[in-house]
Amino acid sequence: MASESPMLGLRLPTDPRWVELVESNVSEILTDHAWCEQKAASNAITLMVNNPDKMELVEAMSALAQEELQHFNMVVDRIKERGWALGPERKDDYVRELAKFMKGGGSRTSQLIDRLLFAAMIEARSCERFRMLSERVSDPGLREFYRELMISEAGHYTMFLKFARKYATEDIDVDARWQAFLDYEAELIGRYGKKETIHG
Repeated sequence: MASESPMLGLRLPTDPRWVELVESNVSEILTDHAWCEQKAASNAITLMVNNPDKMELVEAMSALAQEELQHFNMVVDRIKERGWALGPERKDDYVRELAKFMKGGGSRTSQLIDRLLFAAMIEARSCERFRMLSERVSDPGLREFYRELMISEAGHYTMFLKFARKYATEDIDVDARWQAFLDYEAELIGRYGKKETIHG
């Protein structure tokens, strides 16, 4: 399979027909997107709470949580502009299945590295999806909105990888583990792109 992007390294690109699903139900994609931002903020807070001894990570995750909640509010504003209401929280099957690849047990450090790579993987796929929306969705306002978010998500992806490499001990091959995550995600994403949700 060809790499989707030299930057992201994704093995399998999203089927462009996914955008047609998005266009058919913009209300659903915006509600799902808002809750994705909320979950990203919660994940940052969890990393912060579970690793209070790593001050650089604590500070970065605190800033990230605030940024993700700002993005949540930005999406909610787009919903309100259209006269819609924020729907109930959506479950994210893609994230749930991706989480299965994280190793159970092991050292506290190995669990942290997997959690960071898991977060990087979600950010990378979100970035790819936002890029597709910024290029293909018909609404000019939404195109610009997703272009801005795409840039932000790319920064988050590289930040999580940086921390994974920073905190890994000699017995953890971060690059090999990241390649394994990419391989697993390629198999996983092949079953998605069929719903009007960010990862669906």
